[in-house]
Amino acid sequence: MAGQVVQIAAVDDGLPVGEASRPVTVPANDAYTARLHTSLEAVRPLWLRFQMDGVCTAHQHFAWVQGIVARLMPAGAEPLIVEVNDAVTGAPLMLVPLMLRSAFRHRVIEWLSCGVCDYSAPLLADAGAWTAQSAQAAWAAVRSVLPSADRFHITGIPQQIGGVANPLALLTTTRDSVQTTFGLAIDGDPETVLKRLCRPSFAKEFGKDWRRLERLGDVELVQAGSPDQVEEIFGELVRMRLSRFRELGRFDLLTQEAVVDFYRDAAIQGLSDGSVRLFGLRVGGSLIAVQYLLVHQGTVHALLIAMDQSVVPNVSPGMAIIGRLMSWAREQDFGYFDLSVGNQSYKEHMGAKGSVLVELCHGYTMRGRAASNAIDLRNRTEAFVRSKPRLLNVAQRLMRGLRRSRGGR
Repeated sequence: MAGQVVQIAAVDDGLPVGEASRPVTVPANDAYTARLHTSLEAVRPLWLRFQMDGVCTAHQHFAWVQGIVARLMPAGAEPLIVEVNDAVTGAPLMLVPLMLRSAFRHRVIEWLSCGVCDYSAPLLADAGAWTAQSAQAAWAAVRSVLPSADRFHITGIPQQIGGVANPLALLTTTRDSVQTTFGLAIDGDPETVLKRLCRPSFAKEFGKDWRRLERLGDVELVQAGSPDQVEEIFGELVRMRLSRFRELGRFDLLTQEAVVDFYRDAAIQGLSDGSVRLFGLRVGGSLIAVQYLLVHQGTVHALLIAMDQSVVPNVSPGMAIIGRLMSWAREQDFGYFDLSVGNQSYKEHMGAKGSVLVELCHGYTMRGRAASNAIDLRNRTEAFVRSKPRLLNVAQRLMRGLRRSRGGR
């Protein structure tokens, strides 16, 4: 029946819930086997090995995903960690972190992200090359051990992971999404990185803004180095960001207490290994901008940024802290500055290079197909509105008015 759930693969190995794990050889090929795990602890040693010696993004750090499972997974959702192995040698090759959840009377398998991972990419054992054929065979192995679902919904798939082709992006069933990510390769002298690598107009504007800030008092880039400093600087980030987003009439995940707790806890945990960095730009004793970063394998990922435009109205505090952090990144010998997902104009103004992310979204039942079509229509409509400045301004004014009316009740 079309409305029934399609059985992608049945897994019933008699193990306790949270420890399901059974190798399955793919009938269509003898290249890969797969093993399903429904707890992070079951794959901790392998995950940490891939994180240390293999290829992954900072969004796939074990501690980051552990926080997602502990704080952000919806009630009733289940993590699905698929281990892909070489069928001949048995060597582990890939970990694919997914989850199964209920959504509007149907079941969906999606990336283990819950809104706090910019990128969907598996952890790879090494930097060995993947082809479309090998990626397709590995994905068939993954599919063979997954439980029943109405649809797949995996977004934010980058073309590469640390210079290696992302196997998910090589699948024939993926398609370009409305999301674009931006970043800059950085090298050379930290003091001249902006002049050499950014657009001349941005470097000139940054210099002017920095001099204006210096006329107001001492300008200092401060990094949170203790739990108390994380609490202080992150608290300012939340305050600034929510104020700014209310002004723009935009929704932000930081309106959710669980998300705030997740980011705060991750920043405190990140003090031990440096995987999460929290910076503030202080002028004359006052914070005017805050930037939340992830770092891994030579890459700095700029995630959350917040600023207080009212302190210095003729300066862009956000551009000031990003420009200063690019120099800091070179001082620390990082080679890539990732400006994250989104088509904000400042990224192209800086001279960052854009790359379209792909997605894997399929409905397998009537309900699954209806949900996929509705989500696709919503995303395309939003992209169209954002491409029309006048229409976007009207929409934002309407949203601001709606939120003010709700706030006044």
